[in-house]
Amino acid sequence: MNTQIVNGNEALALGALRAGVKVVTGYPGTPSTRALASLLAMNPPDRHIEWSTNEKVALEIATGAAWGGQRALCTMKMSGLNVAYDSLISIAYSGTVGGLVIYVADDPGVSAGMAEQDSRGFAMMSDLPMLEPATVGETYHLIQKAFDLSESCGSPVFIRLVTAIANSKTPIDLDEINPVPVREPVLIHDINRFTKAGSAICTTQHQDLINRLEKARGLIRDMKINPFNLSAKLGGLGIVASGAARAYLEEGIEIATEQGLDLTNLSTLSIASTNPFPREEAQALLQHCSTILVLEELEAYIEKDLIVEAFKSSIKPRIIGKLDGTFSRIGEYGIREVVQGIFKAANRPLATGFFDGIAADHFSAQRPITVCAGCPHRGTFMAINQAIRKLKYKKDEVMVTGDIGCTILGMNPPFNTVWNEISMGASVSLAQGFVHAGVKTPVIATIGDSTFFHAGIPGLINAVQNQVPLTLIIMDNGWTAMTGMQVNAGTAPCFQKNENQSVDIARIIPALGVEQFFSMDPFNFPASVATIQKALQLPGVKVILSRQECAIQSQRRGEADGKAVVDQDKCAVCKLCINITGCPALSIEENEFIINEALCNGCGLCVATCNLDALRIETLQ
Repeated sequence: MNTQIVNGNEALALGALRAGVKVVTGYPGTPSTRALASLLAMNPPDRHIEWSTNEKVALEIATGAAWGGQRALCTMKMSGLNVAYDSLISIAYSGTVGGLVIYVADDPGVSAGMAEQDSRGFAMMSDLPMLEPATVGETYHLIQKAFDLSESCGSPVFIRLVTAIANSKTPIDLDEINPVPVREPVLIHDINRFTKAGSAICTTQHQDLINRLEKARGLIRDMKINPFNLSAKLGGLGIVASGAARAYLEEGIEIATEQGLDLTNLSTLSIASTNPFPREEAQALLQHCSTILVLEELEAYIEKDLIVEAFKSSIKPRIIGKLDGTFSRIGEYGIREVVQGIFKAANRPLATGFFDGIAADHFSAQRPITVCAGCPHRGTFMAINQAIRKLKYKKDEVMVTGDIGCTILGMNPPFNTVWNEISMGASVSLAQGFVHAGVKTPVIATIGDSTFFHAGIPGLINAVQNQVPLTLIIMDNGWTAMTGMQVNAGTAPCFQKNENQSVDIARIIPALGVEQFFSMDPFNFPASVATIQKALQLPGVKVILSRQECAIQSQRRGEADGKAVVDQDKCAVCKLCINITGCPALSIEENEFIINEALCNGCGLCVATCNLDALRIETLQ
């Protein structure tokens, strides 16, 4: 055994290895990305680990491995679970053979964007067990129990982290990672279990699923996954905490005690299994306590279950949580919420400024996010804006739909190009809706390369079939960049794992029946403007492939072709280049125009904006 400092994602990955996982699949998405990324970096022998095309594909691959008798893990963020659920509900009905664990990371507080979704609802809707670690160390152990639980009850098992746990680092004791156990693959021919061909099959499978969840309830109780403690005397306060809120419970109790509250008659139920709800423990708590405080982030799932159990037993304790207005359904929990809840239960008001020096507020400074210095997307956004101007349209007259990833940064200054964002691949379909709504001005959809592979292709097929007049601009930088530079299907072959093959978008587009297909280099500003301007005036479906590698990756390899330099005698410090490009490599210091050579990769976009010829590109020797 050795001690290492790891974060929650890494602890989950190491625990999965310890549990003997054979196949790991997933799609990158903050805050879950690091789990699979760390496994790829470790490159353990005799295991298959991959970034899949999207979460649905990833789950289906992991399921095939689990149905073949192996242990499999599938990783995703909460938004990805929406994509995977189409297959997941059917998989849940059929159950599993080998252990199948689905890791989903939620983001209370929305530090990484997207919806503040509570994925516990998916576990309940699917009748699948879900385990929720409260600490990094518990994550390491619970992922191992999740595989055991999956195989023992015969169902896939969720393990859910939130951003605070996924990214927190702490030293934990790690066991030695043994070679992956040898398991002979199995083939089970059972159409009654593995198909949905008929109502009798489906209803039988549904009952089996419910029975497996009830079996999981007993297994979880035997594993003592939900720590439970009743005070010596009847009455008093009971605290039910789940997920990340459990991590703050001990400190919150300590603070409340220091402030004079008598908590000697305190009972606690620490819930690590959101589903199935620990009914027996909850009933015992309800019978024992006169007041119960419920601490859970986002939705009031546990609180509602407690109320149901209380109603069934004709018990009427005072329950403090979200439904009585004490807490919000928004944001993450910390010490503040624990202490507030305890004082509310004790009918004691909190003094003004009580938390000063105890728990810091979450201050969020305004920080508009733009693309990196040298990013090829900068040239694409600039060219879109210029093409719109050249066609005599105002910016608020031309709809530009956005998509997930770096491309959505076009919504921010200085571009202000992109209008909206829904989900992976939705820009293409959303653009068609605007056309069908009767918009007469050009409609443009923007999407990144990884997102195009993930979910953009079906929307484009639909546009081609119906010959919808729109312009799709695919911004291909060769990487899944926003989440940390993971490879995707279009990444160059030299960067692919082992013998993996690259898939060229430039060959896909014509094969889909797109007759008006253009390619452009976003660093060639005049040519890019002309290409977009031409496409916007043509009928039918037009696709533009804007292709140039991500600046971060090329700079890491030292492949900058040149650097921008300024002629101070010509420069009027007018800030035009800064205002148009927004490039972080450009700045003004003491009324002098400065170029940060460490950031500049010689893309030349600032040169294209200068009307005084004060900027030029010098080729590196």
